[in-house]
Amino acid sequence: MTAEIIKEILKIVPKDKISDAVFEAANIVLYSKDRSFLQDDGGTIRAAVSKVKKRIELRPDPSLCAKIEDAKTLFKQIIPEEAGLGNIIFDPQRSMVFIEADHPGVVIGKNAETIHEIKQKTFWVPQIKRNPPIRSKIIENIREVLYENTDYRRKFLNRVGERVYNGWLRSRKESWVRLTYLGGGRQVGRSAILLQTPESRILLDCGIDPAAGTTSAAYPHLEAPEFRIEELDAVIITHAHMDHVGFLPYLFKYGYKGPVYCTEPTRDIMALLQLDTVKIMMGDGKSPLYTSDEVREVVKHSIAIDYETVTDVTPDVRITFYNSGHILGGAMCHINIGNGLHNMLYTGDIKFVNTGLLQKAHTRFPRLETLLVEGTYGAKDNILPSVKEQDKTVSDMILRTFERGGKILIPTLGTGRGQEIIIIIDRMIKKGLLPEDIPVYIHGMVWDINAIYTAYPEFMLPSVRNMIVHKDDNPFLRPNIKQVGSNKEKQEILQDPKPCIILATSGMLVGGPSVDYLRRLCEDERNTLLFSCYQPEDSLGRRILSGEKEIDFSDKYTHKQEIYHIRMEVSKLEISAHADRRELVQFITRCQPKPRRILINHGEKGRLMDLASSIHKTCRVETLVPRNLDSVRIR
Repeated sequence: MTAEIIKEILKIVPKDKISDAVFEAANIVLYSKDRSFLQDDGGTIRAAVSKVKKRIELRPDPSLCAKIEDAKTLFKQIIPEEAGLGNIIFDPQRSMVFIEADHPGVVIGKNAETIHEIKQKTFWVPQIKRNPPIRSKIIENIREVLYENTDYRRKFLNRVGERVYNGWLRSRKESWVRLTYLGGGRQVGRSAILLQTPESRILLDCGIDPAAGTTSAAYPHLEAPEFRIEELDAVIITHAHMDHVGFLPYLFKYGYKGPVYCTEPTRDIMALLQLDTVKIMMGDGKSPLYTSDEVREVVKHSIAIDYETVTDVTPDVRITFYNSGHILGGAMCHINIGNGLHNMLYTGDIKFVNTGLLQKAHTRFPRLETLLVEGTYGAKDNILPSVKEQDKTVSDMILRTFERGGKILIPTLGTGRGQEIIIIIDRMIKKGLLPEDIPVYIHGMVWDINAIYTAYPEFMLPSVRNMIVHKDDNPFLRPNIKQVGSNKEKQEILQDPKPCIILATSGMLVGGPSVDYLRRLCEDERNTLLFSCYQPEDSLGRRILSGEKEIDFSDKYTHKQEIYHIRMEVSKLEISAHADRRELVQFITRCQPKPRRILINHGEKGRLMDLASSIHKTCRVETLVPRNLDSVRIR
């Protein structure tokens, strides 16, 4: 089939004009040494696309590209100074150059004139990236993994394309679709669902349960007979929270070398969080599940997909990502199986109202028979307050704490919640509810995640996007927001008698700097502990929220006894990146077309059963709540 599709293309595009034809995953790339053909292909590429119904790109053969140093000199002459030119990184294997700039639009030029001039004079194919307003060495390292492995990436992407187009490895005689819950069934955590067809084996998310520590209950059931790592064709990641990505590098540790499909922000954020997990486990004297080498392998094998772009991932499965409204780059995955045999939507985690950062989840799809939806806040009483009510709660709590001279500790998820809280505080300052100079200290991964958020403003609400693009109004770079980069700085904050706000990971108090801050602040009645995210069962955060006042921090290695008493005020910000009960019902009822079957996952059993019962009565559709290790035939 691979040879056949290339043969069909070369019936339309002149063979003598093409020096090489390769795959880049589902895309087909034709290289040419003919300069005039590159300038004007006579419409043959468009005709070939129309014939084979696949994306085809024409690029200059690498031998035509200007020498790297000469190209850099030309770029600086061609690109206006006001673009704020940053890093220029070349991928000579694919004739591509990645140009970073403060103002990408200036690099592109009016009617793409500047881009056209770059191509014409250097024959490099430019990809324009925004300079992150917040520089982060970790982010730069992540991108370097992609750029420094160009030869491997070209071969890998071609191998993926051959799998997509090479035809069927398994039986074509039957038509069926099956889902097996390896995690996330009647629980929050370790999301992992195996999709099987006669031809394909695809894993939807691969997370851990952070609240379960290092017990086997923390990890997906990869020992299930349905799962064989050597048969796995692809992994699809909806978003970068650890309960959806935390176990992914483990697959590469044990031999997986296939593609990981996700959005660009998800790729960057998940690598940061996975590296942080390795660091925390080593700092706690534990053996990490995987090393930074496996995290690098995840990045090397990632394939970034934009929203609403159809992509073939196996011969009988194509996917399309849609905005989920949950966190930056979060995606719902629409899956078309067997060229229309069956269509399903896996939501991952969703939010169905506009937040301070993101637009609500998408609801219109080409076709839809089966819906896999989360139910984290699915119970009847899981109703969240409005944005106005949230702002008042936060401002009242902050002012109350400051009046008594206390500090506010907000344990937060590194991604999503931390950024939402920064936006809330910024909004309250602009409304005059809080003083402009209120000190906000950020400790942990929140700062690096902020850097990623500012690097991808196009994924956010237009209002926030505009603030980030105009640096003087960037909410993540206000003078009162400061990064805590060392233990010395942390000690200075704790010893300073002045009130402040501290955002620290982890949000569930299961490790990270938030736990150390808790130790130091919990016995002072002036201080406040403000929970900002979901607290799973058995987590320290859930225990404190449930009223536990005596916390044992004894060191099991040194046997040193450390008992602390919770005397600080404990409060919970009723805000969530998850849809509440009303939002879930609205999302399901507004999905177009209406699904014929609904499977509810990612939630505590009681909440899921409550939501399922209500949806079944309201929508008159088959509604299931699978358990872990359940297999459901959906076609």
